[in-house]
Amino acid sequence: MERDSQLELYAAVAARLKEAHTRVRALQVPEGVRMALSRKLLVITAASKHDLADAARRLDRLMDDLDAGRFPEDLGGDGSP
Repeated sequence: MERDSQLELYAAVAARLKEAHTRVRALQVPEGVRMALSRKLLVITAASKHDLADAARRLDRLMDDLDAGRFPEDLGGDGSP
């Protein structure tokens, strides 16, 4: 049973990550903001391989930030402030 719930959580996180990537790509924000958000998504993806529950919480926070219009500050194109 526990394995089934783990597989369900994995599927849910994978679907939400896909949705988050789509949303980030569609945002009308400076490229530095888009890059910062993409890096956050990459970190969450990597975390999901080690701690799925933590990755799900991180993804929830990121999606809440996107819903509220809270984005990282724009960094220059080279990643510097």
